Amino acid sequence: MAIELKLLSRSYCHLCHDMEVALAPIAAEFAATVLVIDVDAYPELEARYDELVPVLLHGEVELCHYFLDAPKVREYLTKIR
Repeated sequence: MAIELKLLSRSYCHLCHDMEVALAPIAAEFAATVLVIDVDAYPELEARYDELVPVLLHGEVELCHYFLDAPKVREYLTKIR
């Protein structure tokens, strides 16, 4: 089963870029794909996650926001593998 993570992001957000870079090795470790979504392009996402961006999701499960919680993400990905 392929793992797809969603990173809710903004183009001008340095925390978003930092999370994307920090997430890359973990995604590679678990053969996960990361779909980067600009929340400003989707009013419903912007309304829900506006001040929390960046947000890392697997489906509807929020794994972390603001900063990558690498241990939590690794533990979660290990469980669903």
